[in-house]
Amino acid sequence: MFTHTFSIAMVALSIGLSSLNSCSQPSQVSAGESTASAHAAISPTTAPGQGGTLTFDPADTAWTAKVEKSEDDWRKLLPADVFEITRQEGTEPAYSSPLYELKDKGMFYCVCCANPLFTSKTKFHSGTGWPSFWQPYASKSVAVKLDQSHGMVREEVECARCGAHLGHVFDDGPEPTGLRYCMDGLALHFVASK
Repeated sequence: MFTHTFSIAMVALSIGLSSLNSCSQPSQVSAGESTASAHAAISPTTAPGQGGTLTFDPADTAWTAKVEKSEDDWRKLLPADVFEITRQEGTEPAYSSPLYELKDKGMFYCVCCANPLFTSKTKFHSGTGWPSFWQPYASKSVAVKLDQSHGMVREEVECARCGAHLGHVFDDGPEPTGLRYCMDGLALHFVASK
């Protein structure tokens, strides 16, 4: 967890950001209530970084510029295992992430750019070995694209802001969406609610 905090701070500072603009049944969100409004109790949090702090603000998805870096720049900024997952579309071993069993309330951010991705309100135990969610946090959280690698046809989930590979989405999730966003824990940074 501390490695990821440092990595996010380093990445954010390198792109010139001091603050961001940016299976059991799951907890339910009331009809018509967005997950963003349902998790408004999460306060902005800061993490120390070299030369400043990075603000993780779940309400802030107002970013307009995407984060673009060369492969070499990402390789220098990220730990090797995080680079492999997020930039080389790797997959961590099932059941290897501490986030899989995590039941704390809070927000899950992109480890590369700190874009808010998912809340604990939409996390559920899928039995697959990877942290799973039935809905992204906001429309600017994730992007989905076709993945035909490894002889399979799947839908890959990327961070909408920096293009980091996060995992895949499947249509075997719980209501209300019927979707299972199956994420690599190394691609996520968790901040607990206060």
